[in-house]
Amino acid sequence: MSHSVVQGFTKSLAMTVLSEIGDKTFFAAAILAMRYPRKLVLVGCLSALLVMTILSVLLGWAAPNLIPRQLTHHITTLLFFGFGLWSLWDAFKEGEAEEFAEVEAELDANFKTNGSAKQNGKGGDDLKKQSRPFLTQLFSPILLKAFSITFFGEWGDKSQLATIGLAADENPFGVVLGGILGHALCTTAAVLGGKSLAKQISEKLIALSGGVLFIVFGIQSFLSTVE
Repeated sequence: MSHSVVQGFTKSLAMTVLSEIGDKTFFAAAILAMRYPRKLVLVGCLSALLVMTILSVLLGWAAPNLIPRQLTHHITTLLFFGFGLWSLWDAFKEGEAEEFAEVEAELDANFKTNGSAKQNGKGGDDLKKQSRPFLTQLFSPILLKAFSITFFGEWGDKSQLATIGLAADENPFGVVLGGILGHALCTTAAVLGGKSLAKQISEKLIALSGGVLFIVFGIQSFLSTVE
């Protein structure tokens, strides 16, 4: 791989891991894996993150072709500094288990709503199978649930916006590879480790590390010249 691909890969990998560990989608994957078959949850979450990463990189790659290269470079630099300060603020503001408890409460409410809707008599199950949407006949509802929760939870998230900015400044192919590997590592750990792993994670330390990394990227971007 060329130097630019390696640089994009390493930056994307480090940024994704430090952004996603302890993130809402990380905890959502851990909680879903405690209630549903792990294989389906893993496939659903990873599929969503794969699609999200590719879309984000495509947006970042297209940006310099629509906006002057120098402007996208300055925007990316500001994004890195902004996300760095945001992460540092989160590290000092939030408690250790707040995010996990918040995601667990949201999913619990969703499960209860779905559970109450299922109690429609014995003959209702066959009728539901016949009226089930075509997409859910091809794919497991659990897989689709994991996909949708992860995809919409990640949309507009800090890590997605940072991936767009990184792809605008680095080699898109390297950013895609690093992002996919980073998401695969974090999601696999969340699904296999479950609640015990989530409880052992120091959210404050991860947020501090992510904040420092974003600021380092910002400084490097600020000092680099636009080609």
